[in-house]
Amino acid sequence: MDFEKTAKALKELGHVTRLTIFRRLVKAGRTGLAVGALQEELEIPGSTLSHHLSGLASAGLIIQRREGRVLYCVAQYEQLNAVLQCLREECCIDEEAYTDDPGLSELSRG
Repeated sequence: MDFEKTAKALKELGHVTRLTIFRRLVKAGRTGLAVGALQEELEIPGSTLSHHLSGLASAGLIIQRREGRVLYCVAQYEQLNAVLQCLREECCIDEEAYTDDPGLSELSRG
């Protein structure tokens, strides 16, 4: 993933409401969640939710699908993984050896 796409995704996730929405969609799994249920559960006005979903979709973090009259939102796990990989792909690359910190060692190995 290039830095432009990563920056766009991180920008969208940098807003507390969008992060809350995205976390809920990640929790929902690959079947996604109906927009109405998301709105009700998170108590977000429809116009506000629509605005935030649009931002997440433009960053490729979610897709929307319509089934009849119901609109579903689904987290795009591949995009999420690409963002995370971009952040950790060069972690600690300048160090000559892995540290004794197992958390840092694990992170740097990806």
